[in-house]
Amino acid sequence: MTTRPARLRAGDTVAVVAPSGPLKAPLLERGVRLLEGLGLKVVIGQHALEHDGFLAGPDAARAADLQAAWCDPAVTAVFCARGGYGAARLLGLLDWAAMRAAGPKTLIGSSDITALHQVFAAELGVATLHGPMPAGQLIGGEGGPEPVTWSALRAALFGEPEPEPVAGDRVLVPGRAEGELTGGNLSLLASLCGTRYQPSFAGKIALLEEIGEVPYRIDRMLTQLLQSGAFEGVRGLVLGSWVNCGDPLPVLTERLVPLGVPTLAGLAVGHGSPQMSVWLGALGVIDTESCSLAGRFRDSEQAS
Repeated sequence: MTTRPARLRAGDTVAVVAPSGPLKAPLLERGVRLLEGLGLKVVIGQHALEHDGFLAGPDAARAADLQAAWCDPAVTAVFCARGGYGAARLLGLLDWAAMRAAGPKTLIGSSDITALHQVFAAELGVATLHGPMPAGQLIGGEGGPEPVTWSALRAALFGEPEPEPVAGDRVLVPGRAEGELTGGNLSLLASLCGTRYQPSFAGKIALLEEIGEVPYRIDRMLTQLLQSGAFEGVRGLVLGSWVNCGDPLPVLTERLVPLGVPTLAGLAVGHGSPQMSVWLGALGVIDTESCSLAGRFRDSEQAS
């Protein structure tokens, strides 16, 4: 199991960086104000508002912001401002030894940030929070934060040691399973196949979600992961939101049910609204009788 960083407290300093796509300043400003409203001191990465085509600045600048935030002893948590594309381009630019020496702290993000979740677990052995981002519509939108999303994020960051269970809406394969929760966005997981960070779900529960991919493309990515061996030894599957993906359930059922492990679908995790926050690296527990995913950390996994 990975180490869970210490919970946040009012007065902590947190950083907001942009490792992926370019930001919209009004969304970022509203998101930062919300974080400050929680009693947090917020510092923004030096290059966070840069633009370089479909990226939030050059690779070297984005990597420097992320590493500087992680290695700053005053910073307790690092929020990725939004997804988009580009996080995987940073993996070879980060000084993992320096980041390990900085000790565990919280990384928050989702979507494209799946690449960082996977590699932070492999390189740093730290649990990370798959959740909404401050320059995203669910937090920084004009109408204020989506209430359920915001409440779940606050609870994950400040709340009790045990993550709140997340309900699904259907059972594809019944049963009960335990294992470290891993995964995230399907496209990003598939894109890591053939790299040194190729996903392996052995002994784990895999979370999968996606946005804007039609069923045949979902089939292609699942096939890639299946043929790479990523699902060998998987203990359970939880399927989050599939926004603007048509009806992916037949493909998901055809490709994943034959694995024969407990499988839940319809969890509000991913790109939908609301977006629940889940700890990757926690011990996940699938209970198909209650159609829920629960999580917990052992005492030895809690950082001081």
